[in-house]
Amino acid sequence: MTDRPRAAALELLRSVREDDAYANLALPQILHGFGLSGRDAAFATELAYGTLRCHGWYDTVLAECLNRPLEKVEPALLDVLRLGAHQLLAMRVPDHAAVDSSCTLARGVGAKPGASARAGFVNAVLRKVAALDSDGWADRVRAGRADDDVDWLAARWSHPAWIVRAFRDALGPRRGELPDLLVADNAAARPSLVARPGRMDVDELVDLPEVDPGRWSPLSGTLVEGTPDALACIRDGRAGVQDEGSQLVALALARAEVDGDAGLWLDACAGPGGKAALLDGLARERGGHLVAVEQHPHRVDLVRRSFAPASPSVVLAGDARLSPWGDLRFDRVLVDAPCTGLGALRRRPESRWRRTPADLSSLGGLQRDLLRAGLDAVRPGGVVAYATCSPHLAETDLVVGDVLRGRDDVVQEDARALVPELSDVGDGPGVQMWPHRHGTDAMYLAILRRQ
Repeated sequence: MTDRPRAAALELLRSVREDDAYANLALPQILHGFGLSGRDAAFATELAYGTLRCHGWYDTVLAECLNRPLEKVEPALLDVLRLGAHQLLAMRVPDHAAVDSSCTLARGVGAKPGASARAGFVNAVLRKVAALDSDGWADRVRAGRADDDVDWLAARWSHPAWIVRAFRDALGPRRGELPDLLVADNAAARPSLVARPGRMDVDELVDLPEVDPGRWSPLSGTLVEGTPDALACIRDGRAGVQDEGSQLVALALARAEVDGDAGLWLDACAGPGGKAALLDGLARERGGHLVAVEQHPHRVDLVRRSFAPASPSVVLAGDARLSPWGDLRFDRVLVDAPCTGLGALRRRPESRWRRTPADLSSLGGLQRDLLRAGLDAVRPGGVVAYATCSPHLAETDLVVGDVLRGRDDVVQEDARALVPELSDVGDGPGVQMWPHRHGTDAMYLAILRRQ
């Protein structure tokens, strides 16, 4: 009999590896194709996501158990070994079940005449893996390296070394927290929900049996059972799926003091629409409306559908660097710039292996240009919130500093007072959230005021 949950997990690994698929988009289709729901779907999700997230560590362990270089192992068979290692080292799966089920998967990933040999190979390797638990393997692999050795931390906590270095630099004098941050990145995050103002009260959201109150945002709830799309309020748009850090960024922009606010707000990088939907509700509560700009045509309709029915807010298709809003000047502007997404690695299991340092170069110019466009779009006395879902200094303080050096009509204000729910967000004036401190994505926020 086919072990459908494990077969589904293996199919997701294949899809990510061969088709360059996004795990969060491919998995629901795979689960449906295998007819999985409930506990079986949850098991397949944990197995697949955990393996994608931590395969760097599993490759380190497997390399100790192989008599050949890792790159000489057939990719499909290596996927089977990684799934087996995750069950042995990170899940409460009995050793015999993890090994036997992996042997069964191995028989089906290649030509039939070699099925027994593949199963025997997997059996031999995984029995070596099972000889130690994860901490035991860590003691064996570490080989006397220092606690703060970047290559050791990268291997043990399954992050590319360049990302570990970037996190260490962003933590600054508190770089001793680096292992805690890496561990937090490897912990699956429960979905955070937001009650959209004017459409649903947060008390109604957290009264749902599947939802607990959120930790920080006054509009948030945490889904503790089931999937978001099983909730009617998510399907009809009264609530959305949104990390609390992202909610606090939008709330901070709305909380900033702006004399004579006429209620004309701009989201310069609106797709796919989460922050735009929240800003739409906040603006409408004050009698205003939002202009949302999205460059990619296939996401314009996503943004438009996120707004409340009959909302006066509008969506413009275009490049914010080219000011598609014309001569309009806004009271509040959000520049949620495209970034590497290094602050959301816990939610996107494969993304850490796809990003490279070269992405920083390609994104850096775009981020600076978008921030300059946002500052040109705000009226004197108005504010711009610059946000990224990345703690990398090249995407946060360095971008803001470079743009400020070219302008004498803009000042940066201390953003910490605009997120009073949080403490321990840095020395200012920007705000840096962290998964290991706050349980949010590693969102960055800077508040700039046009003079």
